[in-house]
Amino acid sequence: MNKKNLLILIFSFSIIFAFAQNDNNISGVIYLTKADFLQKVANYQTNPERFIYLGDKPCIIDFYADWCAPCRRVAPIFEELSEEYANIIYIYKINIDKEKEIAALFGISSIPAILFIPRNKTPQMAVGQYPKATYQQIINEFLLKD
Repeated sequence: MNKKNLLILIFSFSIIFAFAQNDNNISGVIYLTKADFLQKVANYQTNPERFIYLGDKPCIIDFYADWCAPCRRVAPIFEELSEEYANIIYIYKINIDKEKEIAALFGISSIPAILFIPRNKTPQMAVGQYPKATYQQIINEFLLKD
């Protein structure tokens, strides 16, 4: 193997390795499966009687579907908020068509449905599309205030 091919191979592996470290990202919207939800948010299988948040930071969960126009319009707002509030809150997304059990658990019947989960208060749900300033106000006044 010549030096050029070796360098290309090393470069390719470094890029693949960087993208494989996705769990270490400190910002960005995180898409959840049922298994992720049970591990990162709440394990309703071991605690069926009450909601116990497992996260170390407050979070927002955006219940969405790919076919939902308002969900597509709010998606860039959550991307921006995930950058603005990196290391402060988590922003999760759950596709209701793929994760029907979780959607049913929360009684999701209209989307977008946004669940705000503070560390030490009762979670609150909002349904519909709102401007970015409204989400920022909820984050600052509900999620981040003790």
